[in-house]
Amino acid sequence: MIFPGSSILRDTITMILAGGQGERLFPLTAYRSKPAVPFGGKYRIIDFALSNCLNSGLRKVYVLTQYKSDSLNQHIYEAWSIFNPELGEYIYSVPPQRKMNNDWYLGTANAIYQNLNLINPERKAKWVLILSGDHIYKMDYLKMLQYHVDKHADLSISCIEVPKDEASRFGIVGVNDKLGVESFIEKPAAPPTIPGNLESSFVNMGIYVFEANVLRNILLEMESKKIKNLDFGQDIIPYMIKSKMNVIAYHFEDENRKSRPYWKDIGTIESYFETSMDLISVTPEFNFYDLSWPMRTYQYQFPPAKTVSHEGERVGRTLNSLICDGTIVSGGLVERSLLGPNVKVNSFSYITDSIIMNNCNVGRHARIRRTIIDKNVNIPEGYEIGFDLEGDKKKFTVSESGIVVIPKNQVLK
Repeated sequence: MIFPGSSILRDTITMILAGGQGERLFPLTAYRSKPAVPFGGKYRIIDFALSNCLNSGLRKVYVLTQYKSDSLNQHIYEAWSIFNPELGEYIYSVPPQRKMNNDWYLGTANAIYQNLNLINPERKAKWVLILSGDHIYKMDYLKMLQYHVDKHADLSISCIEVPKDEASRFGIVGVNDKLGVESFIEKPAAPPTIPGNLESSFVNMGIYVFEANVLRNILLEMESKKIKNLDFGQDIIPYMIKSKMNVIAYHFEDENRKSRPYWKDIGTIESYFETSMDLISVTPEFNFYDLSWPMRTYQYQFPPAKTVSHEGERVGRTLNSLICDGTIVSGGLVERSLLGPNVKVNSFSYITDSIIMNNCNVGRHARIRRTIIDKNVNIPEGYEIGFDLEGDKKKFTVSESGIVVIPKNQVLK
């Protein structure tokens, strides 16, 4: 059965920008790029954009990598090798190859410019969907593609409403009453509002649909005229607006099915911690449990999570927490925390308001509070983290709000 929009899906190439260094997430990005950072216990940040592609029916995907991409490449191979090239489906990692002027990717638009060979009629590319690989949200991209086609647009920009008093933190899209884009301003002091809604502004989500030929021609034209063409927000969009091209805003339609649209850029330790902790609340903002829009990732072949109680006070308990497969809580107490796969919590230990990633071991009598522990860390017996921040600062990264972060593979003594 051919469903509406199938020809659009067949003729759309998706390019995910996944080379982000994520400096403000250090040390979680000490060994990996931002899209490869674990999130929600068993996922990676890039899984959300890729799951949206899969749920939208998009199966021609390039992931443009750059910064410390080993972890990301391995994850894409292990978790996302699900498409059949014989059917015209694929997901490929594309590293910078210094194709143009012997440079690495110099910006979002430059990453596309250096890979224009991937956007050609031989690959049936009529439309190009460009995504960021480091945002958390749910979206049916086919709805945006259909809107783009119906409006005969050269470029469509997905926008989310935010209160005007919060808008100065973002790139703001100014529109007319027909959602034609008239301006794009990075972090304006006085953000333009939405016609008919003077209390809100449109934030650029970094989600674009281009006519493939328009995208090629604009990048090549700007290059030939020696006009800066490195970034979509700073360079390409203003140039297209000035050139009177048909640039329109698409009002983000959320598949998260909550009272407020959900879209997060977890770019700092504070925002990462806050967004993660929301997942364990009674009614989290992000809905993992809607099976009509599943989030996909690599599933480790671990046994189910387990709690073990012994005699006396050695009671294995997990309260208001997310616990992944392979994890054993043996005689310890875990509350308001996320434990990744294959974590061992030993007797008399106490963990609260923390995130502990894969393959960590928490020794007996250890106490952990408001801490993010990356993969493969052994917490020695009796060790304390998060109770003496001045002492923690001498050994670990501690955020402004007092979140302790222990990097991957660190040896604690």
